[in-house]
Parts: sequence; structure tokens; C-alpha cells
Amino acid sequence: QVQLVESGGGLVQAGGSLRLSCAASGRTFSGYNVGWFRQAPGKERQFVAAIRRSGGSTDYADSVKGRFTISRDNTENTVYLQMNSLKTEDTAVYYCAVSTGWNIRSQYWYDYWGQGTQVTVSS
Repeated sequence: QVQLVESGGGLVQAGGSLRLSCAASGRTFSGYNVGWFRQAPGKERQFVAAIRRSGGSTDYADSVKGRFTISRDNTENTVYLQMNSLKTEDTAVYYCAVSTGWNIRSQYWYDYWGQGTQVTVSS
């Protein structure tokens, strides 16, 4: 089993930046794909970004491409989400999750989830 803890959320003005962290404990973190998802009030949880366990290739939702960057440090068992040029529509609870499956964009392929961290972007 893997335990995940997100941190780094907060309140920021539009155009600002935040860096989210996802710290893992339990099984070897390097054996998992890691994804970030977000859920705004009244909306479904949506894919944001993911990084594969093998090779570290990344994938991004179109809405964040060019603004967000996902990276991982397997020695620290941590994955980061650098968020720049934030917009009000980025406001949501952000979750990290781990997966061993091939479809890194689908939340249903993820096995373990963190508790989430709130990101609020003000205008």
C-alpha cells in the first residue's frame, strides 16, 4: 500500500505561481505512474498531469499545457506540480494518485489517492 500526502496549496492571485508536492510512503514510489487530478465544486474530477514510472514521460491536459510542469524525485519519494500563470479557473482541490496501469489520464486506473490540497486563484 502507498500513502500519499499533498501539500503546497493556498491562495494566489491570477498570474501567480504555486508548487504542489506529493509525498509518498510505503511501497517503492519509483514503481508507479503518478498523476495529478483536480476537482472544482460541482464538477467532476479531471485529469491535470501525469508522469510515467518508466522513462519519466509526461502528459498534460490541454488546459494546463505550457503552464504546469510535473516532475518527480524518486530518491525523495516526491512528485511536484509547478503551476505558473494561474487562472481563476484553476481553482480546485488538487489530488495526487499512483497507478501501475497504462491509461494515465483516467482516474479509474489509479489505485491510491491523497487527501487533496486546496488551490484558490483570485482575480
